[in-house]
Amino acid sequence: MSVLEDFWYGNIEPSEYDTSSAKEYKEALQRISRNEESLQDTLTDSQRKLFSQDMAECLLFQNSFRLGARMMLEIMHE
Repeated sequence: MSVLEDFWYGNIEPSEYDTSSAKEYKEALQRISRNEESLQDTLTDSQRKLFSQDMAECLLFQNSFRLGARMMLEIMHE
């Protein structure tokens, strides 16, 4: 099934984060998680709330942009 068909039939949810099985990707996520925990420990409650909102919005934007790019690539190949 194509990306556009998956999107049409609801098999792709743009707000979900892309998960990859690549070893390097998983290792990078672990490093990011450890660093984020260290940073969170130094923040005030209001800074922690702001940081979490900004991170979620950034990740959603990145994932949506990638989905749009995949759709464009698929259209170009047809």
